[in-house]
Amino acid sequence: MSRKTGKPSYVRQAEQAQKRRVPLAATIAGIVVAALAAGLVGFLIGRPDATTRAIDDLKAQEAQRDRDQIKSLTDVARSSQEKLTTLLDQYDVAVASGKPADATAIADWQRTVKELVAAHADSPSGTTATNVARGGFRSAVGDFQVALDLYAAAVTGPADRQPTLVEIAGRARTAAATAWSVAAAQLDQINVDAGFGHQHVYLQTKQGSGAFTADGEEEGHTGG
Repeated sequence: MSRKTGKPSYVRQAEQAQKRRVPLAATIAGIVVAALAAGLVGFLIGRPDATTRAIDDLKAQEAQRDRDQIKSLTDVARSSQEKLTTLLDQYDVAVASGKPADATAIADWQRTVKELVAAHADSPSGTTATNVARGGFRSAVGDFQVALDLYAAAVTGPADRQPTLVEIAGRARTAAATAWSVAAAQLDQINVDAGFGHQHVYLQTKQGSGAFTADGEEEGHTGG
């Protein structure tokens, strides 16, 4: 015989409590899973991936390579500055005097500048700023070579044309010195940017040339 009355109250209460516990447990579990997932995502986002680390490594290698190139270029430019200063002091006296230099002196000048052209012929690829400085020095020593060749041709040419040709050779020398000073200014700046401080390789001849000169900052000073 079937039961006519409903479930006892204590049975209904137990069933209702069970129904409430199931959604609550599911909600808590969902919150825990979401929190764990968020933490994992945050960790993965904050942690550089292999590509990012590889790019950072390449940038660091490039920066060090550029610093090495700047130092090497500065050493070559400083050595060239010393040789050019001695040469140009002699050359300027000869041009200003109107008396042709002797053939031995001219040959010595040409040999010195030819060596400088060879010293600046190396052209490794670097950053744009370093390439500009390197190219500037290479162009300048090439212009000095042209100026000396013009002078050599002038003093061995027709006497009536000699003064004009020597004057042209003098102008070529000034243009070369100006080109050198631009490269020297660029070299000074990239040394500061690289943390080496100011490095001055400007030509300081007795005659001067009206080109850029040192900015007054001490060698090695890292300030402006």
